[in-house]
Amino acid sequence: MGGVSAKLGKRLGHEFKDLGLLSQALTHPSADGANYQRFEFLGDRVLGLVIADWLVRDFPDADEGELAIRFNALVRKEACAEVAERLDLGAHITMGAGEEKAGGRQKAAILADACEAVIAALYLDGGIAPARKLIEKEWAHLLEKSGKARQDAKTALQEWAQARGHKVPSYELIERTGPDHAPEFTVEVRAGNAKPLRAKGNSKRQAEQAAAQAMLEELGVWPA
Repeated sequence: MGGVSAKLGKRLGHEFKDLGLLSQALTHPSADGANYQRFEFLGDRVLGLVIADWLVRDFPDADEGELAIRFNALVRKEACAEVAERLDLGAHITMGAGEEKAGGRQKAAILADACEAVIAALYLDGGIAPARKLIEKEWAHLLEKSGKARQDAKTALQEWAQARGHKVPSYELIERTGPDHAPEFTVEVRAGNAKPLRAKGNSKRQAEQAAAQAMLEELGVWPA
């Protein structure tokens, strides 16, 4: 297994002038010759640019915080691996015998890397247009799902912080009150340079979610 063809290029929506680019994009470091590592680096940046531009155009009323949450959901490795699986890129990756025996074709990390590398190959062969075409086609259903990150306040707050280069938000249990059958927990959250906030819940997890939501509302990322 492994190897590329003009047929794969057509499946990607592009007729390659240089199939060598696609071949390198689908060559794992365990194989001989040039591999996809440099392409992965470039593809990650091309993906980020296309997704950012897409979000700004499609969500004109979204603030920076919501855009950042959606962006992180769309460019993360899990999203790239999902797209790679749908395109069956694993079947076309050239890799060493040891990696293949270890199940490399099904590894999410390898699939994600290959997906980013393929985006780079499209960009290098035909410019931004074929890369954008693939991304807007294969990420369309993920774009719809990206807003669901808002349902999990802790995840949303962490992504907000990471998008701005802040440390991961911290949660501190301040107190536990009430009887064992009906306890109440108070948690304090710290995120970025924002003032710490506290919230209560019937479990520690619930209190942390409530504190994260309160912080997101204070930051203006979520509507109150």
